[in-house]
Amino acid sequence: MVNGLYGSSADWKFAAEQFVKRLPGKVFVHRSQCNHSKLTYDGVDLMGERLAEEVRQVVQRRSNLKNISFVAHSLGGLVTRYAIGKLYDASINAEAYLDKDNFSDEQRTSNGGKIAGLEPINLITVATPHLGSRWNKQLPFLFGVPFLERTAAGTAHFIVGRTGKHLFLTDTDDGKAPLLVRMVEDCDDGKFMSALRSFRRRVAYANVTYDHIVGWRTSSIRRQHELPKLQLAPSDKMYPHVIHVDKGNSEHHLPEESVEASLTYSIEELMIRGLTQVPWERVDVCFHKSWLRYNAHHNIQVRIHPVNSDGEDVIYHMIDNFLV
Repeated sequence: MVNGLYGSSADWKFAAEQFVKRLPGKVFVHRSQCNHSKLTYDGVDLMGERLAEEVRQVVQRRSNLKNISFVAHSLGGLVTRYAIGKLYDASINAEAYLDKDNFSDEQRTSNGGKIAGLEPINLITVATPHLGSRWNKQLPFLFGVPFLERTAAGTAHFIVGRTGKHLFLTDTDDGKAPLLVRMVEDCDDGKFMSALRSFRRRVAYANVTYDHIVGWRTSSIRRQHELPKLQLAPSDKMYPHVIHVDKGNSEHHLPEESVEASLTYSIEELMIRGLTQVPWERVDVCFHKSWLRYNAHHNIQVRIHPVNSDGEDVIYHMIDNFLV
């Protein structure tokens, strides 16, 4: 479990306890400790390197592990995507991989690679700015005002260091494309798309509204016109704040295409096209009836219990759909 900006391992305490309680004997939960407080200002790449090393150490200490999954909040989702690109190993049992008739639908979408030597199963992001924070209403507390959004893009690095440059895609000093753009394909920095593809399922939980830190579009990896018009009623009464679930369909995804071959597209379009080369489940969440609805960014994770307890059903939804 990976925390977000200026967070810590304590942010996932409630969720970790519920995973162990509701999946007894099936999971070992480790809350990442390597990136916390001001260390989260160091940039997605340095944080990702630290996370990758922490994962290696955990795997070495626990030789009985077979599978690996990640659950990441906010910035932690980007850090996780970087780390898995460093941890990815294409080595597979070719004979077993070719025998796909015996595989589940989830397994057929995987390329069979390993993450830190383990079988990758679930990659779950929660209110993660997959497309960065640069575009219109991607940082909702700026209210979509163009001047404020331009100012934020030019000054974020003064507040949150290199991380700000990565989030606003202004890290072009070395002549390379911004890091988040490079992270939608395999490149010298890491096997980012191969790593994503290796998971049996990828899930994006996103706040439809009331999240003033991460916008709906960037957290659900959608274009503006793809955002569904939703009724605010729950899709399942067991999960009152989960209002829509899109399981994703791999048959409708664009063919793989390199960034170099797609220079006519906008940067945001490049990232969407890259990330949607693989299917994503999208879970849309809304806290419109919560007394702390304006704290949706932390409710969706249950960062502090009981303050953010309205998000408990989101955690239960996550666990009930978790592949083990």
